[in-house]
Amino acid sequence: MDDPRRARLGAELRSYGSALVCFSGGVDSTLLLAAAVAELGERCHALTVVSPTLARSEHEDALALGRELGLGARHHVLDSHELEREGFAQNPVDRCYMCKAELLELAGPLAAKLGLARVLLGTNVDDLGDHRPGLRAANEHGAAHPMVDAGLTKKDVRALSQQLGLRTWNKPQLACLSSRFPYGTEITPERLARVDRLEDALRTLGFGQLRVRFHDSIARLELDAAEMTRALDPGVREKIVAAGRAAGFTYVAIDLGGYRTGAMNEGVVVPLGRRP
Repeated sequence: MDDPRRARLGAELRSYGSALVCFSGGVDSTLLLAAAVAELGERCHALTVVSPTLARSEHEDALALGRELGLGARHHVLDSHELEREGFAQNPVDRCYMCKAELLELAGPLAAKLGLARVLLGTNVDDLGDHRPGLRAANEHGAAHPMVDAGLTKKDVRALSQQLGLRTWNKPQLACLSSRFPYGTEITPERLARVDRLEDALRTLGFGQLRVRFHDSIARLELDAAEMTRALDPGVREKIVAAGRAAGFTYVAIDLGGYRTGAMNEGVVVPLGRRP
């Protein structure tokens, strides 16, 4: 029997006729793109934007996933310049608004040039309650959220991804590197590269879901609770400290609260149940 969640998503996608999927290579956008390719065929294109705020490994993986999904020339890659937007580098509370606006200001004209009806984002229902000013930018630019309209949660996204045989079904949750900085802390290419370098080193050591939070000379590590004990094993701990120092940090600290989404939003008050 067909999964009703998949059927709802398929119906949403078919209703557009054609679409440009904003594709980062994460769990959500990969499912959305795979479903859109299945439903719309050659009337589906993808856009991946590249900037210093995107981890290098994620850029490479997005390109690989595009090839795996058979997009070929329908996978477009453009440079994003959010760091040059006025106020972005100062990391205000509405930074994500600027980032999403930059993305959609690239996606909208591209979709129009290609004759595609809609620009699609991989938002799911669980994204609606957190502090996400990017949703305001999406509304202003007329982007669609087919997985929200189909009622899909993050759990649904992972389940459907597994059904479709997507290797991203259990991929750790991602966010742009700018999210590693406390609001008000200046974001620079050099600081982004330091965070990216240390996160890469931690993944090489076998850690999965993680974040490196930037606090000047201190790297605060958020690790999955199940992996904290291994981080304290003498041999592993020494490698983590060495990797932190190689990335330019004087101190490396482990946050006992562990990994959690939106850690930098703690203390930011937003209304619950907000829809895009």
